[in-house]
Amino acid sequence: MEKKKALTFCLLNQDDEKVCLKDFMGKWVVLYFYPKDNSKTCTLEALSFTDNIKSFKELGAVVIGVSPDSVKSHKNFAHKHNLDLILLSDPEHTVLNQYGVWKKKKMYGREYMGVERSTFIINPEGIIEKEWIKVRVKGHVEKVKTSLSELVKA
Repeated sequence: MEKKKALTFCLLNQDDEKVCLKDFMGKWVVLYFYPKDNSKTCTLEALSFTDNIKSFKELGAVVIGVSPDSVKSHKNFAHKHNLDLILLSDPEHTVLNQYGVWKKKKMYGREYMGVERSTFIINPEGIIEKEWIKVRVKGHVEKVKTSLSELVKA
């Protein structure tokens, strides 16, 4: 399978600062997309990444979460749960569309557009090394950490 170059972007983080993917060239990036701040599953995922942040940093990686929520929502979410992550706001769905994670979803027979929970590992040269689509949160961060560790050693 041919590896794809990660699409570059700039978005605002929870502190209303512009963060660009290119700022992390030379580092591993764990880029994860999630539907909503403070929802049960998204909070579990963010807490799991935060609980493991030391391991990710030791592997030379930065963890970035992206959702359509506002900068203010991200700030409250990060503060409420003591998240040690970069959270980026994509209310226009620009990056969500670029990465193909803004999808038509169905719940209780109703169709709507939403984020398909997904994670990408991007190498220091900006190439996507691994991706998980339609992520189940339980055990996911461990899988990402294991894969990253294998990629870093390769």
